[in-house]
Amino acid sequence: MSDIIAIDHLHKSFGSVKAVQDLSFRVKEGELFAFLGINGAGKSTTIHILCGQLSKDSGNVTICGTNIDEDADRIKRSIGVVFQNSVLDRDLSVRENLASRAALYGIFGKDFRIRLEELSRLLNFQDLLGRPVGKLSGGQRRRIDIARALLHKPRILILDEPTTGLDPQTRSTLWRVIGDLRKTDNMTVFLTTHYMEEAADADYVVILDHGQIAAEGTPLMLKNTYTGDYITLYSQSEAQVQKLGVPYEPIRDAFRVSVPNTATATELILEYPEVFRDYEITKGKMDDVFLAVTGKALTGGAEA
Repeated sequence: MSDIIAIDHLHKSFGSVKAVQDLSFRVKEGELFAFLGINGAGKSTTIHILCGQLSKDSGNVTICGTNIDEDADRIKRSIGVVFQNSVLDRDLSVRENLASRAALYGIFGKDFRIRLEELSRLLNFQDLLGRPVGKLSGGQRRRIDIARALLHKPRILILDEPTTGLDPQTRSTLWRVIGDLRKTDNMTVFLTTHYMEEAADADYVVILDHGQIAAEGTPLMLKNTYTGDYITLYSQSEAQVQKLGVPYEPIRDAFRVSVPNTATATELILEYPEVFRDYEITKGKMDDVFLAVTGKALTGGAEA
């Protein structure tokens, strides 16, 4: 896959605050790229630079083969953005909001009606078109936010904490739609999120800390590097578990044993087969990775 976003030695400061420090990474076309960090880590600053809403101090940003310094307007037409906070006009109807946005991309008349029908069917908001945005629920508004970002069929969709505060059903619907668009249109998704189960599904992950990359890789690579495995043993006595000589904790109806990696788990299973009559092995989670890398838990909230 080719690079659709290339960032090299990006710097951005606000007075004495170094928001982004020598940031370099690549995003491949068609992938789900997760960009993680606590509030203030530099995520929103980077996104605003990518969208052309904020100037950089130094470094190179290339999107869809175009340098942002040479043709920022062309790049903007390749990107759709769903911000943390809705940018819809609460007083206008859903149709009016989307029509005014479409007009900025030269989408009028029949072309707009066709695109509106496609998106309203895809995101299931046909019955909301005449309703004022201010009368919508949070989940309904989020669907319109995403439709707004998709009007011009962008090659890159930037999702800045898109599912924060949504109910599980709405989150599931949004991810189904995004997954379908990635398959049908080879759309690239650039995601920031505080839900680690969403990051666990990414093709590649970058973790920021104080404006710098603290870790990067596929979710599996990161879990193998920064977390261990857990073995849950059922129907065993504590004396049997102690024979393994590894850290453990009692949980309901079982014991959970911590091992550094799957190879160690395999060695224990072969050496103590009598202990492993009923068990399961799970890898550490992305929450564990984030905590190990940054020393901080990832929690929700708007970034300054």
